[in-house]
Amino acid sequence: MKHFEKAGLLQRWVITLFLFAAWQVPAWAHAFLDRAEPRVGSAVAQSPGEIKIWFTQNIEAAFSSMEVRDAQGKQVDKKDSHLDPQSKSLLLVSVPALAPGTYTVAWHVISVDTHKTQGHFEFTVRPGQK
Repeated sequence: MKHFEKAGLLQRWVITLFLFAAWQVPAWAHAFLDRAEPRVGSAVAQSPGEIKIWFTQNIEAAFSSMEVRDAQGKQVDKKDSHLDPQSKSLLLVSVPALAPGTYTVAWHVISVDTHKTQGHFEFTVRPGQK
């Protein structure tokens, strides 16, 4: 009988640990890129006025930014990267009228749970349009 009691106790501990770990998962989350405008890898007919990146969770404005570089590596944004006042998961930066070409958007953010993530993506402005 004691063997079955020990097995039952072990099973309850395993279930308890599993439930505790499952409950903790949101605290381990990071802010990953959810979507962007222009879209990642897209070709656009017109130069956007700003670049927008939405993240999977809210981010800290003071520790998050992005920049846009042309094919030669020159920073072309207006250096005004900021968090949207209505959506704490939306990061924006203004850009002047961009010439046709491929641009790289590089970002780094710290989520409200203090996890750091970073990345980059490209988009292209098609020739003949501004």
